Amino acid sequence: MPFANFKVPAGALTAEQKEQIITRTTDLYAEIFGDGARATTLVLVEEVADAGWGIGGGVLTLAKIRQTPQE
Repeated sequence: MPFANFKVPAGALTAEQKEQIITRTTDLYAEIFGDGARATTLVLVEEVADAGWGIGGGVLTLAKIRQTPQE
């Protein structure tokens, strides 16, 4: 069973954005493994509490992530 787990800051995504992540990830797995994998593909979008995670020893917050320049 293909499985993808996305961890995102709480409140960062709308319901529509979460649906898009689930749909597009499922489509990608079906493209790679064949359409038969679609029915068993599990995509989990987990919301992590603000400041409940970090990278490189620093605590991440939604505000810090939104300040990061996007390329």
